[in-house]
Amino acid sequence: MLIAGPTASGKSALAIALAKATGGVVVNADSMQVYAGLRMLSARPTLGEEAQVAHRLYGFVDPVRAFSTGDYVRAVTPLLADLKQRQQLAIIVGGSGLYFKALTDGLVAMPEVSAEIMSEVEAMPDLHGWLQREDPASAFRLSPGDLPRLQRAAAVKLATGRTLGDWQREATMPVLTAGRWKGLFLNRDRAWLYERINLRFETMLRYGALDEARAIAALALPPNRGVMKAHGLPHLLAYLRGEMALDEAIRLGQQDTRNYAKRQFTWARRYMGGWRWVDSVEPF
Repeated sequence: MLIAGPTASGKSALAIALAKATGGVVVNADSMQVYAGLRMLSARPTLGEEAQVAHRLYGFVDPVRAFSTGDYVRAVTPLLADLKQRQQLAIIVGGSGLYFKALTDGLVAMPEVSAEIMSEVEAMPDLHGWLQREDPASAFRLSPGDLPRLQRAAAVKLATGRTLGDWQREATMPVLTAGRWKGLFLNRDRAWLYERINLRFETMLRYGALDEARAIAALALPPNRGVMKAHGLPHLLAYLRGEMALDEAIRLGQQDTRNYAKRQFTWARRYMGGWRWVDSVEPF
């Protein structure tokens, strides 16, 4: 069973209810909730919620690590095989559309890139110029300002000696067999959802989000590292540096999260048309 939907739509509560009813296991499919030390900022299930039913792939990645969709596929594949052997229902829940696409449609095979290689790439003064020499196809396709994708292309070339295009031609098979899974997308009312997002951000701050932000700040990570993309985190870090007022950091964090919800709807309309869309979870 796959459960997707925009942030704050009630996915985790539904997954827990289904796991209780079926004896199933809740499996994370959210790219921020994989990180340790990010429970509040990623809106991860609480300790009490995790104690109610089995949860897997939550908080298991060191925040200093760059964790890709390929890494997720490599982590979830043996877990799903084990649950199938045990005849336990896997209830895969989260907001990361690319994770679900990898599960249902397959993923381009991508290599591991070490932290050392990433640090070398992050220190390059002219990434686009370097790619023009080493990977002209990627340099032509990417704009000079598209830093994350430029860094990824350069890192792959440095790590493997092969271009990103070479790797992208080697697609993987879907993890889940077609016709053997059901997908549910929570199509919540926008006004209701945005109010929940705003209230949840304020609640996150009351229960330790600033402490999590301080801990992340102490790691001195580059701004493009995965954990730094947690919604609201850049603004809370700016507040901690004395660059903005807390009220402004909260407002911008709420706005960023609402914008992310809009992008999740856009992704779903494009890639999740075959899923069952519901605007309420009451029947479940």
